[in-house]
Amino acid sequence: MRVDAAFFTTILASSALMLGCGGGGGGKISTAVPVITWAKPAAITYGSALSSTQLDATASVPGTFSYTPAAGTVLAAGSQTLSVTFTPTDTADYSTAMTTVALMVNAAPPTTSTTAAQNGAVIVSLADTTPDAVIYYTVDGSTPTTSSQQYQAPFLVASNLSVNAIATAAGTSSTVTSQTFSLNIPSNTLVWSDEFDNSTGAPAQPDPTVWAYDTGNSGFGNNELEDYCAWGSSTSPCSTTNPSAFVGTDGYLHIVAQQPSPGVYTSARLKTQGLFSFQYGRIEFRAMVPEAQGFWPANWLLGNNINTVSWPACGEMDVLERVNAAANPDWNEGSIHGTGFTGGTLLGTTYYFPSGQTAAQWHTYGMAWTQGKVTYYVDDTPYATFTTASISGFPGAVWPFDVGQSNFILLNLAIGGTIRGRRTEPPHSLRRCWWITCGFTRTSLLELLRAVS
Repeated sequence: MRVDAAFFTTILASSALMLGCGGGGGGKISTAVPVITWAKPAAITYGSALSSTQLDATASVPGTFSYTPAAGTVLAAGSQTLSVTFTPTDTADYSTAMTTVALMVNAAPPTTSTTAAQNGAVIVSLADTTPDAVIYYTVDGSTPTTSSQQYQAPFLVASNLSVNAIATAAGTSSTVTSQTFSLNIPSNTLVWSDEFDNSTGAPAQPDPTVWAYDTGNSGFGNNELEDYCAWGSSTSPCSTTNPSAFVGTDGYLHIVAQQPSPGVYTSARLKTQGLFSFQYGRIEFRAMVPEAQGFWPANWLLGNNINTVSWPACGEMDVLERVNAAANPDWNEGSIHGTGFTGGTLLGTTYYFPSGQTAAQWHTYGMAWTQGKVTYYVDDTPYATFTTASISGFPGAVWPFDVGQSNFILLNLAIGGTIRGRRTEPPHSLRRCWWITCGFTRTSLLELLRAVS
């Protein structure tokens, strides 16, 4: 058989070209890159583990997939990158391949829980499992947005309403959580109270599920002189032996101002911030307060949103407030503060006690708060009403009491300080004694604190 030299040469040349792809001689045949198809997965909610729903890439040839993160992983909120490495079954003809997609992990929706208050009212708490989530909510039926009130503390619900809430984290928002309350509580019903009961036989801690404390000696914006002490604090000058706030065996809350050493004063400032708050209704304090030079007792409220808008934009409502020794006639002042009306331009009205009465006797100090209106009364006698129209004469004034936030309660006995631009000083000659009748030590007593629908 004859060999065709030209044909043989062509075959050899072709073989050389096939074997030498990619440069000089001696190389191997190149492998193909598989085509991976992986559509962007639909967003998931924080707390959902990765599954085949998200890890569903396909390839143009048989092989195996390795995902990072792996199935079962719970991802943080925000935009997360998923990657896959594909290893073909036929590694002689196909190379490994890799690709990525973005997965949006939204904040989990908030959860709503309730605890019983009184006579059908409930205290509502909102929570979210997403780390660093911020919760926004409404109580007027509207859909919450990031312009709504931030949730700061449990709040009292004593009327028919819907609580709608969302959570945000890492640039994402959850779906809306909604709970409707149909409580049908009649007006003028007691819905929450702290009666300061104590059957222990010794001075007791104020209810820690209701009361927290401001502490220290920062002056609290008024150049006050006292160190505020929390229950159980032994940090000098505070003392566990002589507490500044306690529930006595007499069933009263005692707030005690003391002078443990020359020029050093201690007292207490209790607050329900972060633990309890309410919006609208009536609140009453039955109290007797010390009356002497330099003493400044107050029972008042601030908006939960103080953490986000600061003071005075959060609003302040002063139910009981007076300074110094008893006057004739004696007095209490009810006032409101907000942006454009505070300090020397606040809205306040003085109540004068009937002849023979003083603030050092037991009285009931109350406030009725409805939309657009705040009314103060003492012993069921109204003496001041403020409305949205009351601030019309103050340039730039903003009514802060109807923007959706609940308010928390504060009880304190300040020593010295500046009020309405006037300085009040404690007496110069002091001695320690107990109760409210002698020396420096003075006690504010609170018999009960009640919220009424």
